[in-house]
Amino acid sequence: MISRVEPTFVLIGAGGISKAYAQAFANGLPYKLVGVADIRKEAAEEVAEIVGAKSYDDIEIMCAELQPTAAIVCTPPNTHAAICIELMNLGIHVLCEKPLAVTSQDARRMISAADANNVTFTMGSKFRFVEDVQEARRIIESGKLGDIVLFENTFAGFCDMSQRWNSNPEISGGGVLIDNGTHSIDIMRFLLGSVTELQVVEGRRIQNLAVEDTARLFVRNEAGAMGSIDLSWSMNKVQPHFISIYGSKGTLLVGWQESKFQLAGESEWTVFGNGYDKVGAFSNQLSNFAAAIKGEEELIINSNDALASVMTMETAYEALKSSEWHPVAQTHEQWVRGGVASKVE
Repeated sequence: MISRVEPTFVLIGAGGISKAYAQAFANGLPYKLVGVADIRKEAAEEVAEIVGAKSYDDIEIMCAELQPTAAIVCTPPNTHAAICIELMNLGIHVLCEKPLAVTSQDARRMISAADANNVTFTMGSKFRFVEDVQEARRIIESGKLGDIVLFENTFAGFCDMSQRWNSNPEISGGGVLIDNGTHSIDIMRFLLGSVTELQVVEGRRIQNLAVEDTARLFVRNEAGAMGSIDLSWSMNKVQPHFISIYGSKGTLLVGWQESKFQLAGESEWTVFGNGYDKVGAFSNQLSNFAAAIKGEEELIINSNDALASVMTMETAYEALKSSEWHPVAQTHEQWVRGGVASKVE
């Protein structure tokens, strides 16, 4: 049996997200990252070098040699279920990056394996661990903002996805909707509770991908708050904040550089945070995972949260297939730039 007294970690997959995890360890986490595995040995070596860990191109050999307590799975989504279940059957605690799985059937298999092996299992979703997002939740729960009416979120920045697996639906399960939208839905659930209904409209495809590269979600939670979420790999929607919460008594903004709220009748904003700290968020997430392994804390993202995330994305893709636009009756006047209208023949 693998020891759970002093957690040691391994990374599975050595892409960009793995480097952020490795950097979190390098920045002073009181736990050791002892190994990194990837089928591309050179990629594993590059990530392992950040913390002085060993590198492998075989997960089974790495686990046999290092006997880790826990694993962080950062491989493409279509591999998550098989890899996580294999690790959990070895008695290894697992943090699996979002999206947890492409299908809820796979997500349930993963959760069942965790229960059967009595291991800690969570989904990686970094925005829950951004300190400003956590403070935003405390402010909302305090009632300062009154009844929440509207949630807005934007993750839209140009990124060439033509050569990346994220745009291969066989690997990723979809496009920007499952990639960035998983974060959006998890943030809204964390701040405002369960999502009860949604609609999705796909935007204009710019990158000629096999998947959607722009989408807009309209969502509603169990309390009736509306949500509007903009996602894109093909446009830069530049804003100082990525979350906006509008309540009956105030407005709250979570920004990239600063977070603040303003109550109705007040002329000044109250600043409560310094914005988005990526590596800090990964550190907070790993600390919660390690504490949960040791029985010191509850997971901030439990199995129910992870499954709800996958199920919501399944619903979103069904909505994407069936979304319909309703035609609007047109006048016979043609709009012309500059305000001059002319008759349409």
